[in-house]
Amino acid sequence: MNKAIIIGATSGIGNELAKILVQNGYIVGITGRRKTELLKLKNSHPNNYVISSFDCTSENNSKKLSELTDQIGGLDLLILSSGTGDLNEDLDFETEHKTNLLNVNAFTEIVDWTFNYFKKQENGHLVAISSIAGIRGGRIAPAYNASKAYQINYLEGLRQKATKTKKPIYVTDIRPGFVDTDMAKGEGQFWVATKEKASRQIFGIIKRKKGVGYVTKRWWIIAKLLRLIPNGIYKKM
Repeated sequence: MNKAIIIGATSGIGNELAKILVQNGYIVGITGRRKTELLKLKNSHPNNYVISSFDCTSENNSKKLSELTDQIGGLDLLILSSGTGDLNEDLDFETEHKTNLLNVNAFTEIVDWTFNYFKKQENGHLVAISSIAGIRGGRIAPAYNASKAYQINYLEGLRQKATKTKKPIYVTDIRPGFVDTDMAKGEGQFWVATKEKASRQIFGIIKRKKGVGYVTKRWWIIAKLLRLIPNGIYKKM
């Protein structure tokens, strides 16, 4: 039976992916700050879920992940679905700092631990949810866009490392557009997917072990357009 850990399973995409993995025969270690939400998953399939409730920004992630991996009996797949970001037109530093603590600091500790675990094991699959927002900077939520750009580039570096190992180690970067979760903030949203649809597509990407996947699929068009917009025009947007 395959073993997986989902970081950020209390709600949204992480919560839906936990359900999909269990439906496909996985034992799943689920993490998050809200233990009550994790217990709801656990109660639905008591033999398939193992709970570890902690805050990625204030705990020793490496130690917690090692303990959870032992509890589920190994690790084949880790999905990092924990992230944050707030609208911050006034550039309040605490808002930016909070975003970076999770999206940069905690992200780095978690993916480093995971990659090193899989390298020692000589196989495994790391999946992280970044965002299409990481393609360009953004005036409305500067730290969010910038931290997602960091994630995109970091994951690309890990894919290079995985290739160099010549082992079946896979690193997947999932770049969602708008999904109907608590993370969807601001006006002018379009092509908004349900978390159920987004999660089904993500699971398909995971099964194919793709390096990069856009959710929903048509968001690759927006990603391409964002890269093509000249700097002189983009800075006025």
